[in-house]
Amino acid sequence: MLRCDAVRIPVALYALALMVRAVLFGLHPDAAYPDSYYYVDVARALQAGHGFSVNFVYSFVEVGGRLPLHAILPIPSNVYWLPLASIVQLPSIWLFGPTAFASALPFLLIGSLAAPLTWLIARDVGCQSRVALAAGVAVAIPAAATIYATQPDNFSLYQPLATAALWLAARGLRGHRRSFVLAGLMVGLASLSRNDGILLAVPVGLAFVWDRWRAWRSRGTRLPRIRWIDALACAGLFLAVMAPWYIRQLAVFGQLSPATASGRVLFIQTYSDMNSITSDTSLAAFLSQGIGPILASRIQGLMSEVVLFSVVCCSVVLVPFVVGGLWARRRSFDFGPYLVYASLLFVGSALVFPVLVTHGTFLHSAVALVPFGFIAGLEGVVLAANWAVRHRRGWTEERAVPMFLIAAVGSLVISAAMFSALALGPWNAERDARIAAGHALDAAGVKPSDLLMTADPAGFEYFTGHGGVVTPSDPLPVVNEVATAYDIRWLILERAAVTEQLIPVIESKVRPAWIGAPIFSVPYDGPKTGDPTVDNAPALAIYPVCTVAGDTRCSSGPLGDSAANAP
Repeated sequence: MLRCDAVRIPVALYALALMVRAVLFGLHPDAAYPDSYYYVDVARALQAGHGFSVNFVYSFVEVGGRLPLHAILPIPSNVYWLPLASIVQLPSIWLFGPTAFASALPFLLIGSLAAPLTWLIARDVGCQSRVALAAGVAVAIPAAATIYATQPDNFSLYQPLATAALWLAARGLRGHRRSFVLAGLMVGLASLSRNDGILLAVPVGLAFVWDRWRAWRSRGTRLPRIRWIDALACAGLFLAVMAPWYIRQLAVFGQLSPATASGRVLFIQTYSDMNSITSDTSLAAFLSQGIGPILASRIQGLMSEVVLFSVVCCSVVLVPFVVGGLWARRRSFDFGPYLVYASLLFVGSALVFPVLVTHGTFLHSAVALVPFGFIAGLEGVVLAANWAVRHRRGWTEERAVPMFLIAAVGSLVISAAMFSALALGPWNAERDARIAAGHALDAAGVKPSDLLMTADPAGFEYFTGHGGVVTPSDPLPVVNEVATAYDIRWLILERAAVTEQLIPVIESKVRPAWIGAPIFSVPYDGPKTGDPTVDNAPALAIYPVCTVAGDTRCSSGPLGDSAANAP
């Protein structure tokens, strides 16, 4: 019976996770935000034989944080994001063509592995069978993070890879040498998925150091469980995975981490600095804020991390049980690498990337905390149930523990349904508007080579096939300079993502002479403010951009001469 369960339960958990992801894919079959658009666009470029390149500038981080001297497209891709989420799409794109299904399929299949992996880890670390099963079900439907499990993004890659790396490192401490060696492979693949995957190398390395230190302290009574050859093999597997990518980065950009070269990622003070070519993101400008604002931003980043983890990964109600379960396991080798990584992730993200925390950077990595976190949390639920049994007359462990576990997992399922419903509405509305914009461009006879300026050029490449440049978060003369340099032909403004400088344009208050009257718009049907000017602004509008002498598309418009010729 035990052997049958060892096969049936993980298979059933995988099937459950895959079914949940398939349903969500059916509700929104497309990529849904810049990260996932980017990965799909790169994958399609690879499949088409264009190599690692993109026909857009999604952020000025990709071109050194400034307007290049020679503004050309396409450009080399993956300055900031890692390539694994694009690479895994290639087999299915070759089989099914460049479709949404082909891009999503590998993430549905790989991400679903997290559920049986969680069950296996729980059994391996000595959890009760019902705790292991509940943890597997919980990871199959991981609270508010469920909605991201279907996206062609690194959520579904990083979670099983990072979890496996932490688990294998812990097994190494218990004498499983092959497991420790394989941890290096998992760290390499995770690092090929996310920049901060390299943090996983720290708990793996510390596991080796800790093991050697304990052996040294024993004065010969205890031999090391991890041999030097195991450590070298672990490091070798990591390098075997990452070396080709490091070589590519050096060959193309001249450095291993080109995204940090300009300081735009490390020293930004507001998120809009990411898409500004005039803001000062030097170390000197960063330090000129003074110690007060710098500390405040770091504290705010840490608080945001706690909130994000509590809400998105733990559905709030599980937080005290996760804390209780981790406290009970605080001296366990099995949770040692996990606790080291979790501490590094929280502190490191808050110190280095506090501005980016609320824009997805932390959440993408925090999904790796979910499997071990759910195991600890559900052990905490069992501890709470046993406490209740001791203080409630007539209660028994056999009745209370299953009831508590079902309630805990049920809360996560409800959270998954609620957050999925909240996300799907805006995602579908944005997709429909962008598809309509693509049809409008085709109907207007726009050439396939015409470039767009948008808030999300990766997304418009995905839906319309047109390359382009991100709208700079700079004054209008600078926006005009960028449009001229890249020979932008069309400006697409979206109400939900318009920059401050272009709000008057989408609200039809003023329009520079180089922007023409809109040729297409999608009406806004969201909540009203009571201000007619704001309420009448469209959800999306397409404007001609005229930066070349003789282009008459911007010569007149409904705003009148004075407004149309505003600087």
